[in-house]
Amino acid sequence: MKGVSVEVWGDYALFTRPEMKVERVSYDVITPSAARGILDSIYWHPGMRWRIDKIFVLNPIEFTNIRRNEVKSKISATNVRSVMNGKEGDLYINTTADIQQRASMILKNVHYVIQAHFEMTEGVGERDNENKFFAIAMRRLRKGQYYHQPCLGCREFPAYFRLIEDDEEFKTYYDGLELDLGYMLYDMDFKDPENISPLFFRARLKNGVIDLHDCEVVQ
Repeated sequence: MKGVSVEVWGDYALFTRPEMKVERVSYDVITPSAARGILDSIYWHPGMRWRIDKIFVLNPIEFTNIRRNEVKSKISATNVRSVMNGKEGDLYINTTADIQQRASMILKNVHYVIQAHFEMTEGVGERDNENKFFAIAMRRLRKGQYYHQPCLGCREFPAYFRLIEDDEEFKTYYDGLELDLGYMLYDMDFKDPENISPLFFRARLKNGVIDLHDCEVVQ
C-alpha cells in the first residue's frame, strides 16, 4: 500500500454542516470527503479510490462571518420533463428574482497535511496497476497539476497544494492537546443510487491529528 502526504492551504474554507438548514456553518476542520475531493481533482481514475488516513491541522481553527448572494431556487425536474413532452414551462432561473443574501460562518487561514493511500477498484483496466497509478499521482503532485481547481469545500475557496517529500518535517498547531470535535461527515454512501446516504464519524483531534485508521463510521 503506497501513500502520499499533501500539504493543503487556503485563505478561506467552508465544510458545511448538514444539520444547518438555512445559514451555512463550517465544521472545525476539513472533512475526509473534502480531503478526498482535493486528491480526486489532482488525479482520478475509475480503477482507483483515494482513502484518507490522517489529517494534520497546522494552523489554529479560526472562524469568520461573511454574507454572500445565493440563488434560492433550482430548476424543477417536473418542468423539464413537461417541456420535453411538448408542454409549456420554464427552463431557466431568474436570478434577479430568486437571489437572496445569506450569512455563512467559515474558516480562515486553513492549513492541513493530508496523508492518504489509494485502493484498486473494479474499474481497473488490463494494463493498469498500483505502481502505474502511484507514479502518475506523484508526478502530478510534484508539478502542481490538476484536472480542475481543488477547493476547500466550495468552489469560491480555492485550495493550494504541494507534495511533501519523505524527508520533510511539519508541526501541528495543537501538539500536546486533545479535542473532541463531535460527529463529522465522513463520506457519502453510494451503494444504492436511489438512496444515497451520509456517513458520519466521531472526530477526535489528538496532538493536532485526526487519525482515520479503523475509525467507527455510522449512518
